[in-house]
Amino acid sequence: MSASGSTAGRPQGAAGTGNDRRRAQAMGHIAFNTALAVGFGLLYWRAESLPSSMWEPLGSGSFPKLTLGGLICFNLAIIVQQTRRLIATSALPNGAIRAWLWSHRLAFVVLALFAAYVLAMPWVGFMWASLAFLAATQMALGARSRRALIAVAVISLIFSFGIALLFGDVFNIMLPPPFWQ
Repeated sequence: MSASGSTAGRPQGAAGTGNDRRRAQAMGHIAFNTALAVGFGLLYWRAESLPSSMWEPLGSGSFPKLTLGGLICFNLAIIVQQTRRLIATSALPNGAIRAWLWSHRLAFVVLALFAAYVLAMPWVGFMWASLAFLAATQMALGARSRRALIAVAVISLIFSFGIALLFGDVFNIMLPPPFWQ
């Protein structure tokens, strides 16, 4: 360990001790489970609008609401457990969160691309949104050479237009069309 507090090869502020690792994991679990609980809460709210059935006494939204309510409770329990764990640890050194974010940047890029894919699909349809998502994700993961870019184009075309044609022509399931159709 050098005088600056970091070991050779490890950026300043990277979680190195067991306490740092436990604190960082607790913070990550709290953030992740909070995001999941919010997402499940939004889905629970959407399940309220499911149409009721005259044959089901509980209604069509009962099972999704029960499942989502259980998942929300599970997330809240994890948040409480990890908050206790977080309180029992000392503060992270300066730059630890920045170093963690930098080391996980590729995961965040893929998550951002997926969010853009989900938001774009109602507007541009399954085929075009999938084509853009698959191409952008493969390029983010490292496809740079001419040969790799040809593979990106082939894979993106097959898994966007090919899947849409398969579902439409073979299974008679129409995937979301673009808004202009």
